[in-house]
Amino acid sequence: MTARVLIVDDMLANLKLLEARLTAEYFTVQTASNGADALETCSQDLPDVILLDVMMPGMDGFEVCRRLKSDLRTQHVPVVMVTALDQPSDLLQGLEAGADDFLTKPVNDLALITRVKNLARLKLLTDEMLMRANTEEQMGNAASLGEGVFSAGGTGRILLVEDREGAASRIIGALKPDNDVVHMTGPEQALLLAPCEDFDLLIVSLNLQDADGLRLCSQLRSLDRTRHLPIMIVVEPGEEARLHRGLDMGVNDYVVRPVNTGELLARVRTQVKRKRYSDYLRSRLEQTVELAVLDPLTGLHNRRYLSTHLETLFEESAQRGRALSVLLIDVDHFKCINDTYGHDVGDDVLRELALRLRRNIRGIDLACRLGGEEFVVVMPDTSIESAFLVGERLRQCIATTPFIAGAQHKAVNVTASMGVAALEYEEDTPGLILKRADQALYCAKRDGRNRVVADAA
Repeated sequence: MTARVLIVDDMLANLKLLEARLTAEYFTVQTASNGADALETCSQDLPDVILLDVMMPGMDGFEVCRRLKSDLRTQHVPVVMVTALDQPSDLLQGLEAGADDFLTKPVNDLALITRVKNLARLKLLTDEMLMRANTEEQMGNAASLGEGVFSAGGTGRILLVEDREGAASRIIGALKPDNDVVHMTGPEQALLLAPCEDFDLLIVSLNLQDADGLRLCSQLRSLDRTRHLPIMIVVEPGEEARLHRGLDMGVNDYVVRPVNTGELLARVRTQVKRKRYSDYLRSRLEQTVELAVLDPLTGLHNRRYLSTHLETLFEESAQRGRALSVLLIDVDHFKCINDTYGHDVGDDVLRELALRLRRNIRGIDLACRLGGEEFVVVMPDTSIESAFLVGERLRQCIATTPFIAGAQHKAVNVTASMGVAALEYEEDTPGLILKRADQALYCAKRDGRNRVVADAA
């Protein structure tokens, strides 16, 4: 993914080196040579990630980080402290200043790119959740998010999966003073316990003797109860290939053996703080969404919410040059379902379709019921080609498994037609994109239904 990265360092050679590495990975890079310039840059144009040198004359990195995190406008921008200091007290000082991650000089290329990508993804998700909260606030359905959201929130509850007694003892010893640690030696136990308990972080060794730690990570990522649980993996030096696979499947962080206990503690505290913040936003959204913006039958957002939020998503994508796609969905022959089985069965079909819809889209995507048997999904950072694939996956999910509906638990065969359109032209508006998606939907129905058609305008 692409993102805007601000590099802050008083050494020109360091600036150029980091800029070259990130530019090669297609990040958009800005630079600042001191703390004051960095704060000024952020006040004018918010970056997605900030790489901040610690040792700078005048205002050091710790002070710059404190100021960024105390400003409501910049406090959710991830900050990576880049330092030659590797003492536990230095890492903890950075954490207390509000840092989200740490890189030690000389900076390892793999660590640089993976951590920036992870934080950019986190920023994207946070922006979307904040945007939804602000949309509800503008509509009179939420109080202000307020300050103090970014505090660590106290002791973390950690699940450790490590079958080597010595390694487990060292990790537990480092974490125990500040955290409640539950230790297990096998992934089978962890897979049973994690969805049932309220953990703040999972730490998994990739070098389990009789099991695959990455498979455990993948399984927990696929479960609803643990989908948002932060995961940290412990890897051996030279395991870049497995580390990449873990990061690709959604692992949040990693440490390399031999584990530096100060770094481990700092990273654990960061992950716990981050989870508390995400949980806070999710709980606010759940608590403040009123019936005025929800469809009472399916629980999806309704047309009123879509009209407000789509405008915000559109402006954000247009200003930043990011992709935005819209998927319109219409249940085929829905009137026939109502006439044949009754409206109670029709209602159950719509509820089940909404559930299948949720399972096949991302957390940042917006699913709404337009009315009747029509639905829409708005997908930020998604090209029309990718949106078409999402639609095809959803179409198959609907068509291949009958819907069990009504008091008699009837098996009803359901299909849906879909139209896809995207932000493509300078003159585009939310209304024009929806109109093109509707035209594509019309083509899908005209050509036989139970198909996905992408706008070819």
